[in-house]
Amino acid sequence: MKTPFQLEHRLGHRILRWVLSVTLISGILLGTMQIILDARRVSDELDDHAAQTMALVKDAATQAVFSIDNELARQVVEGLFEQNGMRFASITHPNGEALATKTRALKEPYYRPATDLIFDAERSYHSPLIRSADPEIVFGDLELTYDTANVAASWLERACLTFISGIAQAVILGLALCLVYHLLLTRPLLRIIHSLTKVNPDHPDDKLLALPRTHERDELGLWVNATNNLLVAIAENQQKHREAEEKVTRLSRYDNLTGLPSRETLLGFLNSAIEDDRRNKQILSVFCCGIDDFRSANDQYGYQTGDKILRTVADRLSEQRDGSHLIAGRLGGDQFVVIEKHLRDDYQAAATAEWLLQVFSRPIRIDDRQVFITGTIGIALFPPDGSGADKLLQRAEQTMTLAKRTGGNQFQFYVASVDLQIRERKKLEQDLALALPGGQFHLVYQPQIHLESQRIIGAEALLRWNHPERGLVPPDEFIPLAELNGTIVEIGQWVLEQACWRAALWAANGNPIRIAVNLSAIQLRQDTIVEKVLETLKRHAIPPGRLELEVTETSFMENLDDAVAKLKRLRSAGITIAVDDFGTGYSSLTYLKRMPVQHLKIDKQFIRDLLVNEDDTRIANTIIDLGKSLNLSVIAEGVETAEQEFYLRQRGCELAQGYYFSKPLLPEDFEKFVVSFHRKIIAHNT
Repeated sequence: MKTPFQLEHRLGHRILRWVLSVTLISGILLGTMQIILDARRVSDELDDHAAQTMALVKDAATQAVFSIDNELARQVVEGLFEQNGMRFASITHPNGEALATKTRALKEPYYRPATDLIFDAERSYHSPLIRSADPEIVFGDLELTYDTANVAASWLERACLTFISGIAQAVILGLALCLVYHLLLTRPLLRIIHSLTKVNPDHPDDKLLALPRTHERDELGLWVNATNNLLVAIAENQQKHREAEEKVTRLSRYDNLTGLPSRETLLGFLNSAIEDDRRNKQILSVFCCGIDDFRSANDQYGYQTGDKILRTVADRLSEQRDGSHLIAGRLGGDQFVVIEKHLRDDYQAAATAEWLLQVFSRPIRIDDRQVFITGTIGIALFPPDGSGADKLLQRAEQTMTLAKRTGGNQFQFYVASVDLQIRERKKLEQDLALALPGGQFHLVYQPQIHLESQRIIGAEALLRWNHPERGLVPPDEFIPLAELNGTIVEIGQWVLEQACWRAALWAANGNPIRIAVNLSAIQLRQDTIVEKVLETLKRHAIPPGRLELEVTETSFMENLDDAVAKLKRLRSAGITIAVDDFGTGYSSLTYLKRMPVQHLKIDKQFIRDLLVNEDDTRIANTIIDLGKSLNLSVIAEGVETAEQEFYLRQRGCELAQGYYFSKPLLPEDFEKFVVSFHRKIIAHNT
């Protein structure tokens, strides 16, 4: 607990107080002694002066008395009063008759009550007047009285100056001594104390005390070194204590063979992960993994080899898979548990299960041979399969046991319908990898109509997959799969090649129209996407203005700066940029202002109920008005009725596409549609 460090408790303050007190008292005593000695000296000087004065005038005064010369006596007395301090002077006969006398009033300065105690108010001196010829005959008396006020004033002035200078010297000396103490003692101590406050009690050797400069070899330096040695010793002792505690904790909470968390510790981790994903409304998966026929491996290779297999599997499970949040533990025997947090959907769990199967199936080198094993995995999901850690772990174990009965080296979900759905999706993903090299993809084209002129000014190229068994697979089903496994990059490049080749062919046949191609988020994140697009245009000899790239709002929000830079390069080359499905994503004016966009495409969900649903109508109107204010062309998707076409045209929407005009067509049918559509427009106008 920290105690308040008040000013009066500081050593420097105490030193200042004591030093000033001692120096002041010493100064006062020395000053007083000097004043007393000076007073004694002044008193002696006054007596000496009086004696000298009397010696000077004694002969003249004796002559005046001897010759009874009153005038001479008066002159002597007058001469004596030339001195400021003379109070009384007289020359008298032996019978007491005054031959000459004079008196001056006693001065009354303010300091007299004090100085009279030291020098008396006045001092009188008497000397008999005799002649050297008759030394035994006294002819008269000379009497002088001095006023001590003048000498007292001079003495008092010197005394005050002496006293004040003594105190000033004492104060200066005291402050100088305090400064020396501060520089040599208190300031280094304060720095040492400041270093002590920074010492971490848990790790005292992290920040040792700083050794004060110029104090390396004196007592402070020795103290700091001794303290640092003590801190290091304490830290070493604490480290040993922590290591012992950690060892005890690890033995109680972690598996002794593999070092993975034990069942109890794993349940604690699982509870925390469930609470975390419950707050974030995310999915969590529990994988219970068992080694297939582990008993045979023990019997064949020995228990030491079995232990090495378990440790190798544990080390592999502890490795973090890219983009995942995994926690591994051991239940006992050949069973392990892996927890994966923050999943978006069930398919991520299936991808992790496949990775875990690969972890088990990788060969294990032990001594001079390779051992091959496989694993079986049961999967339980939160929240659909349970909300408690015990229940999820129990269901994952049960599912793993059931999966082992039907054969090893596989994974199975707790719910059969989910397991079937996952397997169907995995099968579709495998088929998708064969679709492009198998020539199963083709493009269809949906015309884009300029509503004011009723002319076909472009076409959107749409990808179709003709599965050999399932027939046409909806794009909404296989495009997300392609984006998830990364094949969308290769597929997207193929779509761009086919669309550009078709556009070049149509232009050669006298029908130069703009082709719109979708650019996925995965493609946009490629570093070389700009170069690939421009090379494709150059390869097919298509002007950049003949190509329109459609990007969704969510495709460039992950790294807006990078997307803006790439799209600006494409736009500067002459390629048109359109925002597809506008209104379903972020719809932020901030990115619209930064993006080099020319077209906004109203998503078909807002056109479907146009004029029927007030909210959809209001959203469509808002997007059209927004496009006008930003000087952007607006394209309406999914136009299906004449009323929708008429309303959009009246509201100022420039372009439209949808089943009202035509469904997506094969290239040959599209060419025929263009001819017939324009022929109808000409016939209608005539």
